[in-house]
Amino acid sequence: MEAANKIGALATRLIDNKTAINVFLGGSFLALGVRSLNQQKDIEALEAEKESLIKSNKAIREAMWNWKQQLFAEATAAADNALVPLSKLKAIYGEASTPQSGDAGKEDVKSPASRFVV
Repeated sequence: MEAANKIGALATRLIDNKTAINVFLGGSFLALGVRSLNQQKDIEALEAEKESLIKSNKAIREAMWNWKQQLFAEATAAADNALVPLSKLKAIYGEASTPQSGDAGKEDVKSPASRFVV
């Protein structure tokens, strides 16, 4: 019991002692400052990585655009001997609209079960 009283008295003195509170608050501030510094370094590294990824994505998009244009040009130049016709290439890349026949649209409206494949 005496040990508990001593611990209680020590805790009371520490709570009343402003120096102990100031040391605790200073340590907390220091720990938060160090954590903030580490987080700032991480953020800067991530921003640099983001910029690098944006540049590489732009380069990839540009290369893909050039390849597609070259493919279209080759398909146009060799229209008779092309493995894949230009119209099919444009449909694959979503640049050509495929016209729907009126009968197919009517069939879908009449029979909703025709939409499902079993």
